[in-house]
Amino acid sequence: MAVSSWCYLLMLLFSIGNIVNATVFTLQNLCTYTIWPGTLSGNNAATLRDGGFALPPQSSVQFQAPPGWSGRFWARTGCTFDDSGAGKCITGDCGGTLKCIGGGTPPVTLAEFTIAANPNDKDFYDVSLVDGYNVGLGVKAVGGNGNCQYAGCVADLNGNCPEELRVTDLGSVVACKSACAAFNAPEFCCTGDHGTPDTCSPSQYSAMFKNACPTAYSYAYDDASSTCTCSGSDYSITFCPTGSG
Repeated sequence: MAVSSWCYLLMLLFSIGNIVNATVFTLQNLCTYTIWPGTLSGNNAATLRDGGFALPPQSSVQFQAPPGWSGRFWARTGCTFDDSGAGKCITGDCGGTLKCIGGGTPPVTLAEFTIAANPNDKDFYDVSLVDGYNVGLGVKAVGGNGNCQYAGCVADLNGNCPEELRVTDLGSVVACKSACAAFNAPEFCCTGDHGTPDTCSPSQYSAMFKNACPTAYSYAYDDASSTCTCSGSDYSITFCPTGSG
């Protein structure tokens, strides 16, 4: 067999292996309104689902991520886009375009993943409120091995957001800022003299987030109770898990 044929066969087998080992993400919208999920890939990994799309209420989509993929998902709300995909969102905007060209503008609830390159190794995932909150979000591991904990924030933090953290639109609270975003102080942002786990403690605001959402990251060093692991799993990501808006 010619060298070129061997190369083609090896590339084909590698591609088939990646398809077999690919992680399936299912994104479901249980909110009472349309959301526009955004996707952001890290480490120069492939962009999933073109970076963003519309997801009507009570609908879901599935797509795959290759082994070794890392990145994040979030919901954008109150979006308007023209036929070219240009527009803006009230929360979670990512560059004024349907297909995101960056991360979501805080405050926004994040689902973060690092998928193992080897299916026998652990995936790492979490739901983060470090950049604030806009909608409820839950992550469930499907068919994996290990601890495979549920991660999420199913509480309505907008309804209980302190006045100094509120983001409003037409008189309604549409998002809740993190204390870091609201006050830009080292003790809230875990920077400067507060840039280590030993010097950055939970604040009254992060404690409020944590009490409402025990399995979500509430501030930068909230690792112990917020980072989840699983091996060989697919993942279901649900926006507004309780069905509320």
